[in-house]
Amino acid sequence: MAGKLAKLLSDLKEPEALAFVEKALGEGVDPMDLLGEAKEAMNIVGQRFASEEYFIPDLVFSGEILKGIVKMLEPHLKKGEEAERLGKVVIGTVAGDIHDIGKNLVVFMLDVNGFEVLDLGIDVPVQKFVDAIKETGTKVVGLSGFLTLAFESMKETMEAIKSAGLRDKVKVMIGGGQITEEIRKYTGADAYGKDAMAGVSLAKQWLGAK
Repeated sequence: MAGKLAKLLSDLKEPEALAFVEKALGEGVDPMDLLGEAKEAMNIVGQRFASEEYFIPDLVFSGEILKGIVKMLEPHLKKGEEAERLGKVVIGTVAGDIHDIGKNLVVFMLDVNGFEVLDLGIDVPVQKFVDAIKETGTKVVGLSGFLTLAFESMKETMEAIKSAGLRDKVKVMIGGGQITEEIRKYTGADAYGKDAMAGVSLAKQWLGAK
């Protein structure tokens, strides 16, 4: 029985996965064990996405199945268990850019992987990022941008974080269709993610999550 849910979810078998959870709960299986298997499945999905076995629709679908499983498990979890998050991440599309498909996918994947995400939206002014870091105490920030003009906004945002005395308190990742290592160096960010799962990996690494 161990590993069965992880296999069903990672193979994107929605009805079977949900039926399995219902049956397991009826048989008294610990909901935390089922939740652990669901998270393991998301790691497998991430690996399949990275190796191009899965694509964005598969990622989104796996997240929807996970949401269904979590909804079934919630009434059975002791209060506070389901609320245990891996850490906070602040993310937004930088000033001057209104692209949000990539950002939304990163937000979605961070959320289903157990992070508490504050999404600042699109065309986010520099100061709004600084304020959000202060208010949340986050250690991880994501700057998203698709247009080339976003590179300048990312650089300005990094400089504002530094000026506010917060640079050594946060790790910053950038992402977007045209981001390269050269752009990362130009902006002064800590890393760039080529896709949503790379963003999840960076957040886990920086927050010491398994």
